Amino acid sequence: MSQQKALIIGAGIAGIATAIRLALKGYAVEVFEANNYPGGKLSEIELKGYRFDAGPSLLTMPHYIDELFTLVGKNPADYFKYQQLDVVCKYFYADGTKLTAYADTKKFAQEIATQTGEPAASVVNYLANSRDIYTITNHVFLERSLHRLKTYMRWDTIRSIFRFRQIDPFRTMHSANSKSFNDKRIVQFFDRYATYNGSNPYQAPATLNVIPHLEHHFGAYFPEGGMYAITQSLVKLAEELGVKFRYNSKVDEIAIEGIWTKGIKIKDELIEADIVISNMDIWFTYKRLLAKYPKLHPQKILNQERSSSALIFYWGVEKSFPQLHLHNIFFSANYKAEFDHIWKQQDIYHDPTVYINISSKYKQDDAPAGGENWFVMINVPANNGQDWDKLIVAARKNIQQKLSGILGEDITPLIACESILDPRSIETKTSSYKGSIYGTSSNNQFAAFLRHANRSSKVDGLYFCGGSVHPGGGIPLCLLSAKITSDLI
Repeated sequence: MSQQKALIIGAGIAGIATAIRLALKGYAVEVFEANNYPGGKLSEIELKGYRFDAGPSLLTMPHYIDELFTLVGKNPADYFKYQQLDVVCKYFYADGTKLTAYADTKKFAQEIATQTGEPAASVVNYLANSRDIYTITNHVFLERSLHRLKTYMRWDTIRSIFRFRQIDPFRTMHSANSKSFNDKRIVQFFDRYATYNGSNPYQAPATLNVIPHLEHHFGAYFPEGGMYAITQSLVKLAEELGVKFRYNSKVDEIAIEGIWTKGIKIKDELIEADIVISNMDIWFTYKRLLAKYPKLHPQKILNQERSSSALIFYWGVEKSFPQLHLHNIFFSANYKAEFDHIWKQQDIYHDPTVYINISSKYKQDDAPAGGENWFVMINVPANNGQDWDKLIVAARKNIQQKLSGILGEDITPLIACESILDPRSIETKTSSYKGSIYGTSSNNQFAAFLRHANRSSKVDGLYFCGGSVHPGGGIPLCLLSAKITSDLI
């Protein structure tokens, strides 16, 4: 019996993980990537002696990465090492308040009590509730397909259904957080977790208050070699298993005959396969690769609201700032106004919340001696034809003024070099429709059920993985999508 062949479109983290799992199942796997590098959003750039992780900058739940190595019988540490952070993030508020988010829950709760007066017990109780939401939802929403009857016939699923109200789906995150804390600064602190999947805390269901548990229970980590080391280590493992990566190979079409997938087409050349898995954004998968088959298009899913995007400045800074850590947040003075600008007005607020990642704090050779590599990001709307050049000029000025005021020094003359990633280039480089980072938004209590399935219900042999399908975006969920997809296969 000849070996079955699987073709994967896109070498994003989910595509690579799916390739590993299918190679283990005995498939001959080839991955086709339009860029000349793997990783999708999880890539890197170098600029005048500064190295930057281009996309995801926070590592949580690394056991999902380790699992791929242990499945093969390998020691993960031989490929990929990481260290747990004692300090998850430093927070700076407009009123001068500073918070250090310690990894240790009791220490973190006491820090909040000391700096804001919010009782430590409120924080401990909140995180316990976050844990409960995770316990109820994890095995149902994250680790299995929501589009198979079999999932709903399991006893743990039935138990979770009976506890549905406990996951708090009928309130917004902001409403729930406002009831949990008296101090508006702590409400803002926990509202921020909506941005972890590109959503709006004033619309997204309080079920998303599960996210703090992932960070504070499972911990935050820094990979030795930076975030791009995740991509490099998994590509190495995949290649050792016989997976072939084809770079600079833009797929033009998924070939279908009747109800069967035949393979893919690149410049009119048909490459046949038994199964095809698209790691491309689901919108482009249908609109580009399946353009000839409009009857297959799931219009309701394709018309859903997209997640927010990002504007990122990669700045080589010719100074070291000891008050900053690996992860840093500079909050907006008016969070509601900031989200209204993103979601209602489709533009950028003049006082955005700014995130700065400085990997050179842990990996010193990411910047020249005495300098730092600043990954400076703000949340922005998806691309709907805004004048981004104009918005970028204003945002750069506002961000530099904001940071200079808080840090007590004009940072503008310290910026030795700059590169920019905006919604337009995110779409171009990663085939993310409208530059939305997480596919569809989660501004709906049924969002988990409305994401596209990992398998086509109309075409045999056609599957999907990645952040735009179930269970969602971000490294852990993309790795879980690979697991779900390969299990379906």
